[in-house]
Amino acid sequence: MPTRQQSEALAADRLSGTMIRLFLAIGAAIAALSVTFAQARAEEIITAHGISTFGDLKYAADFKHLDYVNPDAPKGGEISEWTSGGFDSMNPFTLKGRAAALSTIMLEGLMEGVADEVDSVYCLLCETIEYPADRSWVIFNIRPEARFSDGSPVTAEDVLFSYDTFRTKGLSSYRTVIAQQVESAEVLDTRRIRFTFKKDFPKRDLIQVVGGLQIFSKADFERNGRDLEASSLEPFLGTGPYMLDRMDVGTRIVYKRNPDYWGKDLPINVGRQNFDSIRIEYFGDYQAAFEAFKSGAYTFRNEASSIIWATGYDFPAFVNGQVKKDTPHNGNVASGQAFVINLRRPQFQDVRVREAIGLMFNFEWSNASLFYGLYARVNSFWENSDLAATGLPSDAELAILEPLRDLLPPEVFTEDPPGGDVSGPRQLDRKNLRRASALLDEAGWPVGPDGMRHNDKGDLLKVEFLNDSQSFDRVINPYVENLRALGVDAVMNRVDDAQMTNRERSHDFDIITDHLGQELTPGSGLQQYFGSASVDDTFNAMGLQSEAVDKLISVVEAAKTRSDLNVAVRALDRVLRQYRFWVPQWYKDKHTVAYFDMYERPETLPPYALGELDFWWYNAEKAAKLKAAGVLD
Repeated sequence: MPTRQQSEALAADRLSGTMIRLFLAIGAAIAALSVTFAQARAEEIITAHGISTFGDLKYAADFKHLDYVNPDAPKGGEISEWTSGGFDSMNPFTLKGRAAALSTIMLEGLMEGVADEVDSVYCLLCETIEYPADRSWVIFNIRPEARFSDGSPVTAEDVLFSYDTFRTKGLSSYRTVIAQQVESAEVLDTRRIRFTFKKDFPKRDLIQVVGGLQIFSKADFERNGRDLEASSLEPFLGTGPYMLDRMDVGTRIVYKRNPDYWGKDLPINVGRQNFDSIRIEYFGDYQAAFEAFKSGAYTFRNEASSIIWATGYDFPAFVNGQVKKDTPHNGNVASGQAFVINLRRPQFQDVRVREAIGLMFNFEWSNASLFYGLYARVNSFWENSDLAATGLPSDAELAILEPLRDLLPPEVFTEDPPGGDVSGPRQLDRKNLRRASALLDEAGWPVGPDGMRHNDKGDLLKVEFLNDSQSFDRVINPYVENLRALGVDAVMNRVDDAQMTNRERSHDFDIITDHLGQELTPGSGLQQYFGSASVDDTFNAMGLQSEAVDKLISVVEAAKTRSDLNVAVRALDRVLRQYRFWVPQWYKDKHTVAYFDMYERPETLPPYALGELDFWWYNAEKAAKLKAAGVLD
């Protein structure tokens, strides 16, 4: 029998156990309640007319029109522009053939971005979206009035069909990315479709991604036996404000505004789509295209030649004030125009070889001698924005980069991010020549008895610049001369646009000119340009494969605030630049356009668009004066 002290001790133990169990039960209840609250918050359904990646939408649900348009802009007239080469297809979603300019103009997405916000998209084909706070899924409610240009209604089946088509037949880089993002798509009823996203993929901008999906008519595809992977001159049936009017294959294409466009009165479209027709003229030569503009063969020109901009606008129509020059500000990220080095080539595997090649391009001389000082140098993939990396990594960047130190070039941590190498006023900069020579010596490419550089196998260091633009000859030829002075067997090979397209797509080149500039809110598109999984696609022109870059892209995709995104992008930018797979070229922070004086625009343009095909308009009275003067037909 236990003593009194033992009984009291047992009673205390029982009381203590009871209390512990009670506390545990209360704790479990609180935990369960917290989970319930968390689940309730996650399933708090938001119904909205748009969505922003970070922060709030600028435009309320009852907005009347976008701030940067003229809501009273007249409709009518034609705007015509030029482009280079030719075309033999109306399908831009296949690697077969060369698609015509604006060949997606007839297609719309469920949602659409605007030119005065970075992070927001608004409903277009959809009326509203529904999604939980954690953005793990979204329902699109399609507008009952939405119609294809043949008058047939847009249904959830069309959206599902479009998604399935892109998922199975689209470009490989897109298929790879979308497979990581979307778990399923389900038609709920005629006008409602739900997309559910992968649990382990960041949800920040997935609603925007699927909202931007261009929508095809399922019935049209089935009726005409269409194949997204096949080249075709038959345009897609879409819902957009423009349709194909006529074409001369490879020479000219004209789109006409659909007078029965279903969405013409939507607030997001007020003051937009003002031209009755848009005409694109094709030319094989840049100078020939300029001469055609002078004669009035087309009427709006986005001038990309500095020498023409500086010296060519002395023709009668300009002198008489019938052609205007305009230089509105351009707030977009620079295009990232660059000479891109193909990392698939064995001679470019060593970063010292790539750095040496970059040192021999003299931008300063080119800008002064060839470009009339019109340009600034591209240094970053996010040039002309505060996302460009500068100086040494910040503490916040280091927190991202340190776990990847073993995968990164050590210079990421010890040097400013490289950009375009600075040269002197002479075409051949001797300082850069000496530095490039030392790099090639170190990389095992010494100068041989013939004055050219060979490796220990006797292979000649060759570099071919693939070029399809006559106007670029004057830029590439001095670069070739500088490289030959270094002992590199450099040549320029001018090809036609069809050869250029084929060789780019098959990665059969040493160096091409391409555009690698990125968005102000980058996301999964980074995988297409820089991800290892896209090495065989056309977007990843240089063939970059880097585990570190793949991981940094994941950090960018997962950023939950604008501040976190900015830091992650700067970290990625400085790493990409250390690989030196590009020789950055140049950009302008303003548009340089010329046009016959019959077009008008809002006094203040939005920061992220020139918008001449979107929200400019035609002045019929001015056009009549030009025609009466014999300037235009």
